[in-house]
Amino acid sequence: MTIERIECGARMSQAVVHGNTVYLAGQVNKDVADVTGQTQAVLKQIDDLLAKTGSSKNRILSATIYLADMKTFPDMNKAWDAWVPAHATPARATVEAKLAGPEYLVEIAVIAAK
Repeated sequence: MTIERIECGARMSQAVVHGNTVYLAGQVNKDVADVTGQTQAVLKQIDDLLAKTGSSKNRILSATIYLADMKTFPDMNKAWDAWVPAHATPARATVEAKLAGPEYLVEIAVIAAK
């Protein structure tokens, strides 16, 4: 079985396809100042990466969401609920975590079917 790497860098790939499974690296975006805006930007990045692999948000199997502050959970969910297909919600976990830098408020990693 082949392994395809998308946007492969020295440290990591943004996406890896193995068989019919797509693994995305945790996605972050610091261009927006609030968690709702960062979540929207990250979800757009996820859409774009999944499209490059031949998948889509309708085929996400699981999502892990890391929040710098769990108090922002409702604000993150505003963006998530507007984006996720009601008929294809994935298994999901949300945890509070210290992210790579203080500018990051949310990070999302997903696994999807191709």
